Amino acid sequence: MSTTRPYPPGDRGPESSGASGASEGAFEGAVPDAPSASSGGRQVRRVRLDGASGVVPLARDFARQALYDWGWLPAATADRRAAAEDVLLVVSELVTNACLHAEGPDELFLACDRKVIRVEVSDRGTGQPAPRTPHRAGRPGGHGMFIVQRLCLDWGVVRTPGAAGKTVWAELGAPA
Repeated sequence: MSTTRPYPPGDRGPESSGASGASEGAFEGAVPDAPSASSGGRQVRRVRLDGASGVVPLARDFARQALYDWGWLPAATADRRAAAEDVLLVVSELVTNACLHAEGPDELFLACDRKVIRVEVSDRGTGQPAPRTPHRAGRPGGHGMFIVQRLCLDWGVVRTPGAAGKTVWAELGAPA
């Protein structure tokens, strides 16, 4: 099953329930920043998730909209579609980990240039994310950071001295 939609998030498509797509009300409780682009073609988006309900689908829809705006979607080839799905999966994994292990995410930040997309999820947790070792492919749970490690060019954790929490970041290659 594809995690990308064949139509833009604002378009409700063939589903009459409105379950698909990110309408204006979909970000209720979250505070999205206006789309922006900085010099050098780098584009950024961020959304506050602190206190929002349904943050994992909210974060995925927010990321999906950014991918549409940045031209990653709709994908013309299977490789481009796979790259977009990888971004959405990494967003889901990082936000889910913040929910499960860090009192919930505070913010999702996305940055894209022609070669790399960077995903950052900030939270107030004190734990240190790490792929579970040994990885047990047949067992449920505990695969989030293993998936992030496998899909991404690089990932890491940034802590601000004297401040609570951390930012977990991951970088993925842009589709060719």
